[in-house]
Amino acid sequence: MQQLDSLNANEFNFEIEGEVTTGIFYVSGLTTVSFDESGAHIKPPVEVGKMVERDGNNVFNKWLRETVDARNGDSRPTREVAVVAIDDGVETRRWTLKGAWIQEVRYSQFDTASFEMVQEVFTIQYDEIEESWSATENLE
Repeated sequence: MQQLDSLNANEFNFEIEGEVTTGIFYVSGLTTVSFDESGAHIKPPVEVGKMVERDGNNVFNKWLRETVDARNGDSRPTREVAVVAIDDGVETRRWTLKGAWIQEVRYSQFDTASFEMVQEVFTIQYDEIEESWSATENLE
């Protein structure tokens, strides 16, 4: 009898330069393989929704500050970021975005009638994506 093991969408980490970030609500649009009509490989952006955090020195806010500072220049600050699937506390799969850069940051609505947290939504582009199956020792 073969046992199936599925992932829950709420069990994941988001890492920047190997450091687990805090306050991540969701990661959306993660696509490992996509081709256009001509067969050319395309890299759709990844969207990351997170809470607005006070600490300007946390890893995400540092990257955001560097990006804002560089907005009038030719180069964008890049990072290696990873989405890590976790199952029962064990890393099962990892998607690593190399040469990742922030394309856009937008904010949820400020609303005096709401008690919801303000959300930052990052659109992240990248040069390359690598997928690895961390929990499989003998990958065939």
